[in-house]
Parts: sequence; structure tokens; C-alpha cells
Amino acid sequence: MNLNPFRPSAKHNGNGNGNGHGHVDLLRGETHEMQFQRIKTRIHRELLDSLDLSRISDLSDEELRADIRRLAEAILNSRASEIAGIDEHRLLEELVAESFGLGPLEAYMQDPDVTDILVNGAFEVYVERLGRLQETNTVFADEEHLLQIISRIVARVGRRIDEHTPMVDARLPDGSRVNAIVPPLALKGPVLSIRRFGHRPLHMDDLLVRGSICPEMIRFLEAAIEGRVNVMISGGTGSGKTTLLNNLSRFIPPGERLVTIEDSAELKLQRKHVVALETRPASAENSGQVTQRDLVRNSLRMRPDRIIVGEVRGSEALDMLQAMNTGHEGSLTTIHANDTDDALSRLEVMVSMAGFELPVTVIRRYVASAINLVIHVARLKGGVRRVMRISEIVGLENGEYKLQDLFGYRQCGLDDQGVVRGQFFATGNQPSFVRRLADIGIELPESLFARRELTPIEAVGPIAADHRLADEPLGSKLDSPLSSLDEEDLP
Repeated sequence: MNLNPFRPSAKHNGNGNGNGHGHVDLLRGETHEMQFQRIKTRIHRELLDSLDLSRISDLSDEELRADIRRLAEAILNSRASEIAGIDEHRLLEELVAESFGLGPLEAYMQDPDVTDILVNGAFEVYVERLGRLQETNTVFADEEHLLQIISRIVARVGRRIDEHTPMVDARLPDGSRVNAIVPPLALKGPVLSIRRFGHRPLHMDDLLVRGSICPEMIRFLEAAIEGRVNVMISGGTGSGKTTLLNNLSRFIPPGERLVTIEDSAELKLQRKHVVALETRPASAENSGQVTQRDLVRNSLRMRPDRIIVGEVRGSEALDMLQAMNTGHEGSLTTIHANDTDDALSRLEVMVSMAGFELPVTVIRRYVASAINLVIHVARLKGGVRRVMRISEIVGLENGEYKLQDLFGYRQCGLDDQGVVRGQFFATGNQPSFVRRLADIGIELPESLFARRELTPIEAVGPIAADHRLADEPLGSKLDSPLSSLDEEDLP
């Protein structure tokens, strides 16, 4: 096997003619990283050829990893002169990752600060780290190498990807969401997107410390969730909808039976009695598909106390609203939208997709009676996430939704690092269901809703060990003198 990166085999000459001459010129312009990846993939092929396949089924994962590491070390030792100048330790680790993990991407899968891995082709990889998108120097040896990694990912979840099935949306065992699309649909080569979920899910105190939400909002939302208020969380991709929904679930009283319905399971509810359901795409024979609407309908026969739709996106919206209106109060869902008004408009469109010729006024009346609160979250400049608006749907007025904003967030420019600065505030409006909450023993002080700017978490002190706020009314701790908020600052 020729390991000299400047004299590759004709099979990988890159110009399709098989003679290798054009590829020599290409390699002279290659980066060191590209050469490293080519050498690694060649050694990896030799490594696979050296494996005793008859023994693999008898070995545990740990034993197999140890065997592959020993084989890799032996191959590297025999090629010492040919890999001079190569980082042997990194080469060894990546050879193991190439056999069991995601090859060049494995390091990012182990990095807790990386939330998105975006592969735009064999030689272009971006990651989002701590909220900011960064280009990396990571490359694959060639498109074939990238396709092998993609095929390995989708094979883990019992799927396949090829020119006949060129798109796959799947979930890794750790919960990470994967989307892959290959030629002929991807014009410039295979594309891979991985949405990662942290090794430790963010808790409510993490959101507080990061400034994503303020204590008064949490105090109110805790009461609303416990009091079985129907909640819809809106926001764009990566705005933190799922994270917020996971954390709100901890306010659901223990003992209630929850049924979750998702296209790709991402929810990690902080409750024990949870039945998780996931849709199934159609098979290669175009049969066996199970949609979210099918699951919502089936969930009604499973004796749920609350139904949680991870993301409403189609005709299941009608069945979800019916459930909220017929004995499953306190249900939650998320929806992709740019703002609160857009979320309600999208919900109307989804209800109309159910196939019934319902007038807009009827749909709006149905939505207004089912959804009590809309929480809008957003990802702002610098990668920070904020709860931008908490609004109550009071009803309809002249055929339009009558919204009452309870809390909000006002942007106030950027800091020296280009990160948004801003201020949470209470509008002074009190939700119409406060009396209903009081009737079931959930008391909220009027001072919680007093019109004012809201004190940052640093002024409150540490959060209780169980991540719930202290029993003492937050109004006594956090109420500051009425600020100089002008009327135009309020939504």
C-alpha cells in the first residue's frame, strides 16, 4: 500500500480518468489536513482487511476496540518511515474513531460546547460552539469517505441512504438529530447536519444564569403548568424551544401520566411517568408510515393526563386542539414561528390541513379556547437565547385574537463582544386565570405582575438545590421601584 500522499493510487486520482497525473497537481495544493485524512483512510482500509471477521461476533465492544487499537499500532509501527511528520497519537485515535465513531467529526461529538455540526461537503465543515458558528479546518479524505460516515450513521438507526433514498432524518442513540442529503439532490456533494444535545441537559438554573429567562417568569410559569394551563412555545430553529419545554415539564405534579409525540424524539422530560411515542417514515415500498396525527389520535386511548407534542407541524394540530378542549388541560407543544402572531397564523394553516372546510372564524375560536399561553423564544445576536414574550390569549375581538402580554424582553444594543444586551420587564397585566389558579390553591401575588423592569438573577442569590424557586414570594425579593419604561417600550 502506497502511503505517500503525493503519489496516491489511480482509484483516488480525483479527475476521473484513472491515470493519476492530474491528481498530483491537485495534491500539491492540498492542505496538510487533507493529506492527513487521505493517509488515515488508506491505513483504515488496511486495518479492516487485517481484522479476523470470524471472531468479531464473539467479542465485546471493549475487546473489539482493544483489538483494533493493537492492530492500528502494529500497522503504524511498520509504516514509521512513511508517516514521518504525522501526529501518530492523533492518527491512532482517529483510526479508532474511524472504526467505531464518526471519523473526523468524533472530536466534535465529544465536545460539550458544540451544539451543531454542519458538513457542507468533504472539504467544508462548520460547528456552532457556545452559540457562534465557526468554520473548522476539519476535512474528509474525499466524498467517498464522507459517504461512508453518513452511511454508518444512518445504518445505526436501521435506515439507508443512496441515490434512490437520498434524504434521511434520523436520531442517534445519544439523542442527537441527524439530517443527511446526498446527490442527486445535493448538487455539490453529500451534506450532513447534526444537532447535538449536551451530555448534561440544561436545567432551569442554567437558563437563569445564562440570562435566558428571569425568576418572575419562572414563578409564573410554574404556577401555570401546575394549574393545567395549555401552553404553546414558539420560536425559530435553535432558539431553545425544546430545552424550555423540557424544563417546564418539571413543574407538572408527580403522578400524572404524560404521553409525548415527536417526529424525532428529542424531549427529555423531567418526570417519571412518561410514555414516549415517535413517528415512523414510509418504507422503501412506501408503506408502514405512522404520522404525528396517527399518534395523537392513538394517545387519546392511552389514558393520558397531558399530551405533549414535541413540535406541531401539520394536520395533527386539529387533534391536539381537540384534546386540549376535551379533558387534557395542561398540554404543551412547540411550533416554529418568528413571533407570537406568526405562531397563531401557522397554527390556523395547520388546522386547515386536516381536510375539513372550516371557516377561519371557527378555527380561531377553537385555537383561542384551547391555547391559554404563548411563550416566544428567540436566538439573538451573539448566540444568546431569550424568552422574548409571554402572552395570554384572552379570546377573540372582532374576529381577531385578543392577546395580553404579561412579560417581555427588550433589546438594548450590543456589548463589546457583539452579544445582545437587554432587559426583562413585566407589563403590569395580570392573567385572567389567576382566580382559577387561586381556587385550586395556587396563589400568585399581585406584585409579581407589577409593571417594572425585572431584577437580574445575580441579585437573587443561589437557586434551591431541587431547581425550584423558594417558597417566599418573589415579589418581596425582586420588586424594584417602577422603572422609567415608556409606553412604547411595552409590546
